Amino acid sequence: MAGLFSPLETPGLNLKNRVVMPPMANYLCAEDGGVTEPLLEHYRARAGRDIALLIVEHSYVLPSGRAHKKQLGLHDDRLVPGLKRLVEEVHAGGARIGIQITHAGSNTGAEVLGEQPLAPSAVPHPVREGAEIPRELSADEVATIREAFAGAAKRAVLAGFDMVEIHGAHGYLLNQFFSPLTNKRSDQYGGGLENRLRFPLEVVAAVRRAVGSDFCLFYRFGADDRLPGGVTPEEAQKAVPFLTEAGINVLDLSGGLCGPRKTGRGFFNYLAEALKPVARIPVLVTGGLEDPLLADSVIRNGTADLVGIGRALLADPDWAVKARTTLAAQ
Repeated sequence: MAGLFSPLETPGLNLKNRVVMPPMANYLCAEDGGVTEPLLEHYRARAGRDIALLIVEHSYVLPSGRAHKKQLGLHDDRLVPGLKRLVEEVHAGGARIGIQITHAGSNTGAEVLGEQPLAPSAVPHPVREGAEIPRELSADEVATIREAFAGAAKRAVLAGFDMVEIHGAHGYLLNQFFSPLTNKRSDQYGGGLENRLRFPLEVVAAVRRAVGSDFCLFYRFGADDRLPGGVTPEEAQKAVPFLTEAGINVLDLSGGLCGPRKTGRGFFNYLAEALKPVARIPVLVTGGLEDPLLADSVIRNGTADLVGIGRALLADPDWAVKARTTLAAQ
């Protein structure tokens, strides 16, 4: 029976165990989106500490999708050398490394962009404090963003990353297209579930073409908006087969627009319990899993195939080393 420190083989990616450091924005980058020494040190300190995979924080695919002035960028070829250095340093530590690509949509502001944010519809972001009314994207702009995701993924491959994760959660643009709270469109991208999922699926298909059939692709899926009228786990269940058929290799489950936040032990495990049976691909779950016994049980019980350890690894880079010792003593 597999446990927390059992290896896992996925298409294009072999992992030495099931411990993943999920993407967590730290905003240590230069204002042009470039890698800095503090960013390198942040990841260097956690490579080689018995973590199988480090997923680098969300990286914007276009300047119009920047969420913070010091967010990491993947929108320009000139950023590739710095990212390549980051990959090499993590590999030298013995871990695999991936990167998450995103567009903020309306989950940003003019103070960051210098212009009005973009979104599926001219609807203020439901949970962003002081949210501005964004400008609705035209069909041509939707296509431009789709190709920007593909371009960013190509740069990730050039930099040597082992996998790419498309960000479809936490109230960012792909989540905004999927949620009925932020998508009020009347064209092919709005309305029922399949239409609201159309743009995320187009992005997955474009990224898959860009990286090739053998490269490992994750999708961070906002499977519960936790807001009235928003995405529910039941609706997310219906979307999962579309995502897998589009070319996703691993499903990373998290919250959507992030209404009232859950806390406590394993607070997103309910999403894995609901969606893993319909996924037919490995599932990663994060949230309140810092107890090694709980994290191990998530794997042993078949709730998920990978566990994300976030805040605990920020607090203690040696969390996985200590977890192995704890489990060995049982």
